[in-house]
Amino acid sequence: MPEVKKTFQIKGMHCASCIRVIENAIKKIPGVSEALVSLVTEKATVAFDPVKVEEEQIISAVSSAGYKAFLEEGSKSEDLQKLEKQKELSGIKRKAFVSLFLAFLIVWGSFPFLEQFAPPFLKNFYIQLILALPVQFWAGLGFYKATLPALRHRSANMDTLIAIGTSAAFGYSLIATIFPQIITSAGIEPMPYYDVSAVIIGLILLGRYFEAKAKAGTSEAIKKLIGLQAKTARIIQDGKEVDLPIEQVVIGNIIRVRPGEKIPVDGKVAEGQSSVDESMISGESIPVEKNKGDVVIGGTMNKTGTFIYRAAKVGSDTMLAQIIKLVQEAQASKAPIQRLVDLISSYFVPIVIMLAIFTFTVWYIFGPVPAFLMALLNSVAVLIIACPCAMGLATPTAIMVGVGKGAEHGILIKNAESLEIVHKVNTIIFDKTGTLTNGKPIVTDVIESQKSKVKSQKLLELAASLEKGSEHPLAEAIVQKAELDKLILVKVTGFKAIPGHGVEGNAEGKWILFGNRRLMEKERIKIDDLKSKIEELEQQGKTVMMIGIDGKLAGLVAVADTLKETSKKAVEVLSKMGIETVMITGDNERTAQAIAKQAGIKRVLAEVLPDQKEAEVKKIQSEGKIVAMVGDGINDAPALAAANIGIAMGTGTDVAMEAAGITLVSKDLNSVAGSIELSRKTMKTIKMNLFWAFGYNVILIPVAMGVLYPFFGILLNPILASAAMALSSISVVSNSLLLKKVKI
Repeated sequence: MPEVKKTFQIKGMHCASCIRVIENAIKKIPGVSEALVSLVTEKATVAFDPVKVEEEQIISAVSSAGYKAFLEEGSKSEDLQKLEKQKELSGIKRKAFVSLFLAFLIVWGSFPFLEQFAPPFLKNFYIQLILALPVQFWAGLGFYKATLPALRHRSANMDTLIAIGTSAAFGYSLIATIFPQIITSAGIEPMPYYDVSAVIIGLILLGRYFEAKAKAGTSEAIKKLIGLQAKTARIIQDGKEVDLPIEQVVIGNIIRVRPGEKIPVDGKVAEGQSSVDESMISGESIPVEKNKGDVVIGGTMNKTGTFIYRAAKVGSDTMLAQIIKLVQEAQASKAPIQRLVDLISSYFVPIVIMLAIFTFTVWYIFGPVPAFLMALLNSVAVLIIACPCAMGLATPTAIMVGVGKGAEHGILIKNAESLEIVHKVNTIIFDKTGTLTNGKPIVTDVIESQKSKVKSQKLLELAASLEKGSEHPLAEAIVQKAELDKLILVKVTGFKAIPGHGVEGNAEGKWILFGNRRLMEKERIKIDDLKSKIEELEQQGKTVMMIGIDGKLAGLVAVADTLKETSKKAVEVLSKMGIETVMITGDNERTAQAIAKQAGIKRVLAEVLPDQKEAEVKKIQSEGKIVAMVGDGINDAPALAAANIGIAMGTGTDVAMEAAGITLVSKDLNSVAGSIELSRKTMKTIKMNLFWAFGYNVILIPVAMGVLYPFFGILLNPILASAAMALSSISVVSNSLLLKKVKI
């Protein structure tokens, strides 16, 4: 049985260390091959063997690590998850504000200068203890719940640091309140520090509340996509029209769509015509004309006419559902740079605990009176300031916003690794047909050989008869031309496709060959009498196919595939970005050069057979180039997979899109430059986030340890440390949200 991949919702994560703990717990289960945990989406994507692993085992492993997990079950859980998220957010908000209110009362009654304005009862240590108790053990309960299982697994996370730090401050204060003689015997005035533990918990919870609100903003792209789905469909059954919930639509249903209505599911127009706004998936604002036989996509908006269509894809198979799934998986995936951060964070917390112990020891032995108190406060400051929350959020928040931004503009990024790689690209190879060109060529010339008695109409009839079974764009153009001229196609037997050359078969008792120059050479058919005409047509950028009858050249059929309007501009933009452009095609050298010249591409790889494209990509990579391959056909799939990053046109085949790291939903090639620009901006944001996250810890940990005290008499109050820690996390998320303003 093949592996399955399932997504679990995770509760209780706060930093990069949490990610590492959960991933390790899941990976220890025999039969699990991969576990990717995202702090921002709060989800774990797990690949496992269903024969060896049950879902309950994964949930149990996460639970034993100190976190909660439950399996996501389709769209029905979306509303429940939203309600749960709101409930959770309200809970954090309530705890944060209650904690800060109680902490304020404690500070008012204990802080120098403020206490002289406080009511006498607030100065009482027992009153301060009563005020601090709910903060420590109600509001701060989550820290203990996460710490105990982590310690059982010999690991530590952000909650561990907070729990140890605030417990130390609270424990000392408790002794100073109930057993002041113990403190007095050490030569220290018995002064509690409930304000330290209460304010730290309150500020950290407040930071988490604002952080959670900001993180919610990073997933807006998914919310918008889900909101595009239609709720009902107007089904025609037994001559009657019935509105059914979208979940009840099945393949084959006949659906009517009126002006201004959303198209419910994917399908093909059976009757009528209209213009459809497809901007939600393509980013193109101009409505697309739809006629009989055209494909319509669920979630797009019908503009003018009424039409009837047959449902072809429903539920999770629709393009919109696939886009939502792709974006969700990409947002939850990890960039290579994130794996490094996770690794550092896993060692970071234990190192911080050792630094806190070292700080306590040094201050206790060498510090001024009261040495114990100074040692305690400084070690607490180290524990609080070093929480690696900002490090854990630096990469995934930027990835999530970047992927969402791309989806809004018709750029679908398969995973975070693709987003990270594409900004390094310095060479882009474009497939010609369907990528640089419209992919819908038309027959421009049908020329008969002077030595042949076969007329042009008959040549077209025979060529179309051979090509009728082919799905190649050039074949389609020939068949359409024959249908337009109302030619009657003849029966073909012994049909055979010759990859990279053409086709052959028997028709009307004759052996017919139809293909390129290589096919004629292979079959030793002379083309001398039409050679100059072939060259003339090829110089005009036309693809020339030759038809041979019983071993002799009978004529030519020239087909032109026009360049997309956006191709030339896209190449110009890429050149300005310092990226080399290359065109690859199976066409002959002259035709290829003509098209490349129109597009502004200087390097051309012509007469490349489908199975040679991958080798050509590798050849360019061997020159030290970072290569992106842009294509749309089945024959492009190996090359897309071989390139450093594959970019598939969304108008192409499913195979090509599966092999690519990025899919461009629209036909606009400017999206190629847009994806590179998006990657550059996202990576710049990630690096800035990591600089501030690491820099913040590197600079402030020594300050918290007290290195400035001997020189300037400066110490970092634990309360200020907690405020700085919360601020760093919020700043990282806010910086990532600025990506929403990037123009691509």
